Amino acid sequence: MERGTTLFLKVTVFLIGIPVLALCIFWLPWIANEAAEHYPAYWIYPVIISLYVAAIPYFVALYQALRLLSYIDKNKAFSELSVRALKNIKYCAFTISILFAACMPFLFFMAQEDDAPGLAALGLVITFASIVIAVFAAVLQKLLKNAIDIKSENDLTV
Repeated sequence: MERGTTLFLKVTVFLIGIPVLALCIFWLPWIANEAAEHYPAYWIYPVIISLYVAAIPYFVALYQALRLLSYIDKNKAFSELSVRALKNIKYCAFTISILFAACMPFLFFMAQEDDAPGLAALGLVITFASIVIAVFAAVLQKLLKNAIDIKSENDLTV
């Protein structure tokens, strides 16, 4: 694959990570202070903690995507390393969906208290988007594994 294509994708991965990092540094502390005035602490803390914890697998998945792009640059796209990177991305996406699903009851309570159904809908969108990403990564992982097996069979055939 062309170097320029993966360079564009690498820049895109960085650009995807920057807003989430900014949200974790600036927006989440601010929203926690604002929400503390309106909601009990036992509703806020689980949501804030799960958002910060969800950022960890998010950045791990972005790192794995960068590793996958570097394997493509090195012409090692059809290797076990790529399969492992896709497997890690799949696990990270499932972890994010589980974390958001776990904080959904608290989001529902806050949305009902504030009469803001968009808050609960946002949590559902993130949960289902993470599940879609995990399923897509699982399908790509299986396809890549099958392609590697076929390639190794062809390499052994004289």
